[in-house]
Amino acid sequence: MSKPRRPLRVACQMDPIDRIDIRGDSTFALLLEAQAREHDLFYYLPQALTLDGAVLKASGCGIKVVDREGDHFELLECRTEDLSTFDVVLLRQDPPFDMAYITSTHLLERIHPKTLVVNDPREVRNAPEKLWVLDFLDLMPPTMVTRSLADVQAFRARYHDIILKPLYGNGGASVFRIRPEDTNLGSLVELFQTIFREPFMVQEYRPEVRAGDKRIILVDGELAGVINRIPAEGETRSNLHVGGTAAAVELTARDKEICARLGPELKRRGLIFTGIDVIGPYLTEINVTSPTGIRHIKQHGGPDISAMIWDAIEEKVAATPS
Repeated sequence: MSKPRRPLRVACQMDPIDRIDIRGDSTFALLLEAQAREHDLFYYLPQALTLDGAVLKASGCGIKVVDREGDHFELLECRTEDLSTFDVVLLRQDPPFDMAYITSTHLLERIHPKTLVVNDPREVRNAPEKLWVLDFLDLMPPTMVTRSLADVQAFRARYHDIILKPLYGNGGASVFRIRPEDTNLGSLVELFQTIFREPFMVQEYRPEVRAGDKRIILVDGELAGVINRIPAEGETRSNLHVGGTAAAVELTARDKEICARLGPELKRRGLIFTGIDVIGPYLTEINVTSPTGIRHIKQHGGPDISAMIWDAIEEKVAATPS
């Protein structure tokens, strides 16, 4: 942990802190590190935002955090604060990336960059995980975005074993593998068409996922660390909260090539904390809304990425004109 230039006033927009699993929660790791650096912490929920004329305010509470399961936080004085008086706002609510999420980015954009919002709310809005990644099609497995059953059928005829997933989902929810012999494709597409108003994503299934789906973290565009997420037996998804197992893993030359391609663009867009997903030689997602993985990386012998993130934040705050 490096010594901060000065204590910062930090607000954190996140989901209810009493419901998080602190063993793997990246937001909690960021709060612990901020507290260790003697930054002043203010916690509020996304629905607590109010734009009163030109003033963006939030009702919330001061907070102390403790790395102790079942007793990991204490709420202090509850109050309403003008968010423009803070040095930093952490935008850390989990998806779904719906209109409520998009609206919060519009509101937070009104105080950024004088108050540093991490990640930049405009760029979060413009970089949905499963859409912005399409700018890097040459790094990805074959991919389609559609609502058409005929197009999905044609895609499976080309690639045989495929994955269907919602365009704005998260955490592995509603991700399906459809094998060549599976007769449920039509019914599943009909279900997606009924549930989701937007198109959905279809990708070639990559068998390399059995060896793991790597979560690679980049901090201000620089490669910071990696963890492997290995699917449970009989499960397509590698997400840890659905039974995947975290394991240490070495970065390959291809992993580093992907990071080198993405890094300059992440930095240009002000995306300080980014998590990318890599299966075999393929990039599958770029996560900028509420990336996870930093606690698991540290637990498996990797670097303390929360400290790296705060180093980057403090440097940017110090460089921001008063």
